[in-house]
Amino acid sequence: MLQYEYYHEYISKRYKMTEPTKSIWVTFRKEGVHLYPDAATDPRLKTGDWDDVSFLGVAHRHIFHFKVRIEVFHNDRDIEFIQFKRWLEKLYNEDILELNHKSCEMISDDLYQEISTRYPGRFVEIEIAEDGENGSLIFYPNTNKGN
Repeated sequence: MLQYEYYHEYISKRYKMTEPTKSIWVTFRKEGVHLYPDAATDPRLKTGDWDDVSFLGVAHRHIFHFKVRIEVFHNDRDIEFIQFKRWLEKLYNEDILELNHKSCEMISDDLYQEISTRYPGRFVEIEIAEDGENGSLIFYPNTNKGN
């Protein structure tokens, strides 16, 4: 019989987490336009059949759904989540970060760079979905703990 492991059990083993892990998370949405240029010409993507996604080569609109989780070190508002959410939204409202023409994974990596600069030494997990349907989930471990 195939044995399944819960996500938190896998992460605990993988990153040698032995104590309770504390974190907060926030969600927000942001409109953006992106495209996948290779989709218009790559024969693996432009198949002319049921799995053809060549339309992704044209700029198209999405509502990107974000869920950002970040490590906290104590239980009493180490990071106040309403302030954290507002700061994240502000990154896009003030054009510090852009969504346009990037994959969910690229958007996640850009966002992580900003978060890790402001809040160093913490693990971060970022989930980004296009229209709440399909997306990416990236776990950025706390590399300062020797993991």
